[in-house]
Amino acid sequence: MMPTLTDKEFKNFRQLMFDLAGINLTEAKKPLVSGRLAKRLGQHALDSYGDYFKLIQIDQAERQMALDLLTTNETYFFREPKHFEFLASTIAPTLRNQGPVRVWCGASSTGEEPYTIAMTLAESLGHMRFDILASDISSRVLQTAQQALYPMEDARDIPKALRTKYCLKGIGSQEGRFMIDRPLRERVRFESINLCAALPDIGCFDVIFLRNVMIYFSMETKREVVARMLPLLRPGGHFIISHSESLHGVTDQLQLIKPSIYFKRPN
Repeated sequence: MMPTLTDKEFKNFRQLMFDLAGINLTEAKKPLVSGRLAKRLGQHALDSYGDYFKLIQIDQAERQMALDLLTTNETYFFREPKHFEFLASTIAPTLRNQGPVRVWCGASSTGEEPYTIAMTLAESLGHMRFDILASDISSRVLQTAQQALYPMEDARDIPKALRTKYCLKGIGSQEGRFMIDRPLRERVRFESINLCAALPDIGCFDVIFLRNVMIYFSMETKREVVARMLPLLRPGGHFIISHSESLHGVTDQLQLIKPSIYFKRPN
């Protein structure tokens, strides 16, 4: 019989997730925490979630495992398609006459979003004219993203012409799956980055996507994260969040030009 996650134990995991990733776990997430960590208790033959919490205080690899398990990673290709339409029709044309275009996907999850950006830019700019940094705090999802291998049903939202051009249908042992083609994969670099900590030296970007992650942050954390990222957005660049999010009260350094699409004024 599996142990029960007590309120005190849940409070400890809530604090851990906030400290590590700035994520606020509401009371409604208690069953999620219990369910996702249950197998780890069994694998370590632990009698309580409290014992598991003690383990992750001293075992960094297991702490990363817990973080991976408790991070929500829902994503799919061409999610919120108006952003990619705007990228192709409005942003990309302004970047054609400059050096290599750089885009940062700040919460890349299992890779569907950065590969969608890559397909969009490949159509607009050509393969050799852009680079994408795709980052996430979860090492587990980054491993999946780097493989670029997905179930065939995940291709349903990719326009047919792009599916044909950029997706390789699996055969033999890979039947029922598809892979993003190599030239496109080579335009995307994956890196583990915690947005709630000091950022590594990753350079500056023409476009930053930060979608479907701030919904888990407190207002203070949102301000801190955006304040870290904005110096890396070039003047004249665009900052794109999800339609369910807002930067109202978060920063006054960006101009809203379309729902969920912001512009950094040139100096």
